[in-house]
Amino acid sequence: MINRKQVAISIGDLNGIGIQLALENHKRVCELVKPIYCIDRAMLEQAASKLALAIPEAFQTVEDIAPCFEIGPGSVSEASGAYAYASFCKAVELAKAGTADAVCTLPIHKKAWELAGVKYKGHTDALRDFFDAEAIMMLGCPKMYVALFTEHMPLREVAGKITLEDLTRFLLDFYRTAKPQKRVAVLGLNPHAGDEGVLGDEERIIKAAIKNAHQQLDKQVFTAPLVPDVAFTPNVRARYTHYIAMYHDQGLAPLKALYFDEGINVSLNLPILRTSVDHGTAFDIAYRGIKLNALSYLNAIRYIKERDQE
Repeated sequence: MINRKQVAISIGDLNGIGIQLALENHKRVCELVKPIYCIDRAMLEQAASKLALAIPEAFQTVEDIAPCFEIGPGSVSEASGAYAYASFCKAVELAKAGTADAVCTLPIHKKAWELAGVKYKGHTDALRDFFDAEAIMMLGCPKMYVALFTEHMPLREVAGKITLEDLTRFLLDFYRTAKPQKRVAVLGLNPHAGDEGVLGDEERIIKAAIKNAHQQLDKQVFTAPLVPDVAFTPNVRARYTHYIAMYHDQGLAPLKALYFDEGINVSLNLPILRTSVDHGTAFDIAYRGIKLNALSYLNAIRYIKERDQE
């Protein structure tokens, strides 16, 4: 296959399942893209030995990622957090330099990052800082993607974050970078989408932001605020491929109930393309010889490949 994208793969927390996913699926990944694994050879050999897996041919690594350490399967450690963060930074560096066309991240453990002194809660927070850009978190699969207007914050703070200026900008950035082919379903915040103000008036701001976005785009691409508890029913879902949720669980609870195994995480509105698996480190099954479900990982790679064809 010619003209495959080069993808820098940040290896995630080596005490988890990321390295097993990389080793077991290398051949399938190579059919889609050219992977560059941000792990040095010594750590790769240690992980492969503990997993009793052979290192595939043409498994391209990167040296001098971070200090080597003893892998502790299923454990949270400062060393593994530091290595995971360094691997991620190397992947971004390769994309910035043009050595890689995109970044795909394997799962990290947030507590391990914290123990390592990393100031970010996760990849998306870091990417916002690295590029001084309002990265948008979108999760899902081709059947249904959900973008989050607010992400990891207490529920009591969500309503105050819905402002006309911020939501208008979010809608425009989302449409420009997600490139949806159908109309985008926008969820209201309140039960019954506020019932004309009876149950809250945040929908008034959402409607105004949608109107602003339509005026600037000179076309109608977003729905009026939908009633959240019916927005994901089969009849409604058949009309849309992309949703915008006002807060984390509003969008991700139905997404994961429907498409947990195949969902991915995409960072939109950045100068680089970054995708990720939409699952954690799975410490409970790491290094136990259990065959892993690789659908999320492979879908994250496929998304990169397909964006190349647009």
